[in-house]
Amino acid sequence: MIDGIRVRSVSIPERELTWRFSRSSGPGGQGVNTADSRVELVFDLANSGAFSPALRARALERLRTRLVDGTVVVVASEHRSQLRNREAAAERLAAILTDATAPPPKPRRPTKPSAGATARRLDAKSRRSRTKRLRRSTDD
Repeated sequence: MIDGIRVRSVSIPERELTWRFSRSSGPGGQGVNTADSRVELVFDLANSGAFSPALRARALERLRTRLVDGTVVVVASEHRSQLRNREAAAERLAAILTDATAPPPKPRRPTKPSAGATARRLDAKSRRSRTKRLRRSTDD
């Protein structure tokens, strides 16, 4: 069974995760009408005590378009077994939260093209211009 989810150095305890099960859509066999293999994993990010306030704020900001009242909902129904769908949903939630809590990228430092690069670009432009000029007809 799943004992919580690890995201970077943080472990989300099982008590903060809510699991819901329902029947999976699509074709099935003998167990199609009885097996609740579709899994919804709900995590209340806004009220979680697992993350530090800074990490929680960063995750809430980055996931703002995906959140519903501060909760993240992950659905898995690609496997026929409920256990495999539970594992898939947990992995998906861990990946989402890992990306959301990643440190921001370093700011870009503006650079100028080197003198050699500028000279090569202008040389290529003039060569191309000369080629096109020679293709023109002189019958004007």
